[in-house]
Amino acid sequence: MLFNSITFFIFLPIVFIFYWFFFKSSKEYQNILILLASYVFYGWWDYRFLFLILLSTLVDFFTGIHIEKCKSRKTRNFFLGLSIFFNLGVLAIFKYYNFFISAITSSFLEIGLNVNFETLNIILPVGISFYTFQTLSYTIDIWKGGLKPTRNFINFAGFVSFFPQLVAGPIERASSLLPQFEIPRKFNSELAISGINLMIWGLFKKVVIADNAAVYTNVIFENYDNSNSLTLILGTVYFAFQIYCDFSGYSDIAIGTGRLFGFRLMRNFNYPYFSRNISEFWKRWHISLSTWFRDYLYIPLGGSKMNMIFTIRNILIVFLVSGLWHGANWTFILWGGIHAFLFLPVFFLKPSNSKVSGPLVLNISNILKICFTFSMVCMAWVFFRSKNVYEAIDYLMRIFQNQEFKITYLSIERYNIELIGLILFFVIFEWFHKNSEHPFSGKFRILKILFIIFITLVMGKFFDYKQFIYFQF
Repeated sequence: MLFNSITFFIFLPIVFIFYWFFFKSSKEYQNILILLASYVFYGWWDYRFLFLILLSTLVDFFTGIHIEKCKSRKTRNFFLGLSIFFNLGVLAIFKYYNFFISAITSSFLEIGLNVNFETLNIILPVGISFYTFQTLSYTIDIWKGGLKPTRNFINFAGFVSFFPQLVAGPIERASSLLPQFEIPRKFNSELAISGINLMIWGLFKKVVIADNAAVYTNVIFENYDNSNSLTLILGTVYFAFQIYCDFSGYSDIAIGTGRLFGFRLMRNFNYPYFSRNISEFWKRWHISLSTWFRDYLYIPLGGSKMNMIFTIRNILIVFLVSGLWHGANWTFILWGGIHAFLFLPVFFLKPSNSKVSGPLVLNISNILKICFTFSMVCMAWVFFRSKNVYEAIDYLMRIFQNQEFKITYLSIERYNIELIGLILFFVIFEWFHKNSEHPFSGKFRILKILFIIFITLVMGKFFDYKQFIYFQF
């Protein structure tokens, strides 16, 4: 079920009314309703996916209990290993099996051996990478001793399948989200209003900015070999705003929807395109994933407490695995490698402005740093968006080789100027509200909300029902 669909706009009020009007006096009934609603929401794509998420829930529910119950470290390690093996095994089969089989086949061909391994004709379950990492953090935290397992299966199943953030995050920690299922919840009008504000802003970003940018992004990337340099540069910028507004828009709607039901989800984006270097970018972009890799991969590998060689190794592993997490394609792995290459000098130089905290002052120095960082991020996005590595490299080379910056493309495409204007408006609007969670705060709050709603209704692509990009991950 898509957030930007009529189905969801019917589904959400029904669940909300039952949740607060019929079951407001019982958190047990509220949790059952959340679980049933989540399964309906997830099963709307394909009911067969429900069996997989239910199996994952059962495995981690019981392994979590056994990890705490067992006194022997060897037995505890066994149950943790069982959880990790199952979750990563399922992820490997559904998401990476065909990729690795193709890579192995190609490697044999390089040495003159013609082998033919069978690939699997399977559908990738929506959001499998998100809920797999969410359940993994649960069993790992229990094993580390920082979390007590729940004995209430409904609560745990609700935590795993919580519909607002199920298919594209934020990736919540059990220590944060699970306790919210275990306490009574009372309707908080202030929390609900802030949730609605986030949903309006997220919907604007998705159906106005992302979906309009997608139209031109698709045309440019599909015809990049016939485009001039200016068009190719525009294609990278359009995709940068498409993926940002698509993904952060989903996160805003997810966080806002959670607040309607009395749940607080973690912030997933913090104006990443205002970053002054790559280190700051990763503190602002997909925060729930970057902190997950920090806590469950980077630190266990030794983090930065080892010598320089091992620290570089750890950083490379994290970024390469992060790239692979996004998709079974060499383009994603190379995308992660590019970010690692850009991150390493910043990490070792440790500039003071790599911290997110503190005001972001508009001056020449910061403008140049933001523009440089954004251009590097855009360059990496070309690999993320391209079908294969060859096309990505060819795309980037043509930007410098074509050396044509005529505005022919702008004059031919009727709505291209309007899209550029929309993006500029969006950037300026975000800049003036960069210290707030969303723009609907401070002075003229109602006017700003009405203005954004008006633009959304006029320019939003509501009936295309474009799927969110991160659903495929």
